[in-house]
Amino acid sequence: MKIDSKLVDKVAALANLEFETAEKEAFAAQFAEILGFVEQLSEVDTSGVDATDIHGRADNVLADDTLATPLQREQALANAPERDDEFFLVPKVLPDE
Repeated sequence: MKIDSKLVDKVAALANLEFETAEKEAFAAQFAEILGFVEQLSEVDTSGVDATDIHGRADNVLADDTLATPLQREQALANAPERDDEFFLVPKVLPDE
């Protein structure tokens, strides 16, 4: 697949990114390299492998529940960049409507 600046512009628009001309050329080269690796993977014979086969999967690996002393509020808030008397203060991420 040919990677050109038009394709880089399309991917950038989908990711809501803006690139300078030099950056577009660099990303086009990187995209081409990544797709080259993917093409190498398509050359591997997987005819004997079940599509849903997962090797090395460990089922139900859970830590034991142990009783521990919970953090006190002051300990939990000690390194908070911004805090109220009892709460973490975080920046607003949604606009007012």
